[in-house]
Amino acid sequence: MKLIRSVREMQQASAAVRCAGRKIALVPTMGALHQGHATLIRAARAKGALVAVSIYVNPTQFGQGEDFQKYPRDLDADCQLCQREFVDVVFAPTDEEMYVGGIWPEDVTLSGQPVVPPPIRGLHYSTFVDETVLSRHLESDTRPGHFRGVCTVVVKLFNIIYPNFAVFGMKDYQQLKVVERITRDLHYPIEIVPVPTVREADGLACSSRNQYLSPMERAQATVLWKALNVAHDLFKGGERNARRLEAAMMRALELAPSARPDYVKIVHPESLEPVGEAQRGSVALVACYIGKTRLIDNLTF
Repeated sequence: MKLIRSVREMQQASAAVRCAGRKIALVPTMGALHQGHATLIRAARAKGALVAVSIYVNPTQFGQGEDFQKYPRDLDADCQLCQREFVDVVFAPTDEEMYVGGIWPEDVTLSGQPVVPPPIRGLHYSTFVDETVLSRHLESDTRPGHFRGVCTVVVKLFNIIYPNFAVFGMKDYQQLKVVERITRDLHYPIEIVPVPTVREADGLACSSRNQYLSPMERAQATVLWKALNVAHDLFKGGERNARRLEAAMMRALELAPSARPDYVKIVHPESLEPVGEAQRGSVALVACYIGKTRLIDNLTF
């Protein structure tokens, strides 16, 4: 397994692979790898391609008061997991590599200071990618600017690694749909490979942020999956009114003392627009704070 830290070296390595007639499968991550990521890597390996895992905590997708500074970072442990999963290349760039010239404070809301100091106004990094339809609501209502950062870094990774396949988990359902849209709209010849959510034995979706939870909060965090299943059970029993299904999810979430619901929505699987009547294929989405930790999950009816 090769560890690459520079954009130029990664571009050269990718070009060499493609010139040799091989395909590349990319697994984009922010590190803090867990079994969910291992499943994504296995899905990439199943494509018979060279597997490249990117590890980069992208500053432009974090908002003010979010966890950019404390987001878990352990490159050694991440590389060990990648080695166990037979990854070919780990791409772990620095901020300086990804945002040449530095990020001006107005372009990132996680703090009042540049992430890569000291930028010079007029010479600082200034190019961003924005998807304007699927990213308007849901996560963006709480995290304005989040998807601009996501779209920008995904496009960067596509341009640097030029994969044939890119593997994304379905736990971040809105992100998956936004990535599919920018891939289509910008004419990237890349197959987006969605992978079902990996769960702990009690149903909690695997997430790097689960490690923030105290033992009591961890026990209560299963309420997201329980709330989704409450709605699914009602749907299977014949309930179709989306507002009543959402209300049932909200009531289920509120049973957990540490829970502070952000949103519950039932949406069309492609447009992500709220539906009035749920039907087979509709997607229930939930975002909820457990203590100070914000978790998301979803379930397709």
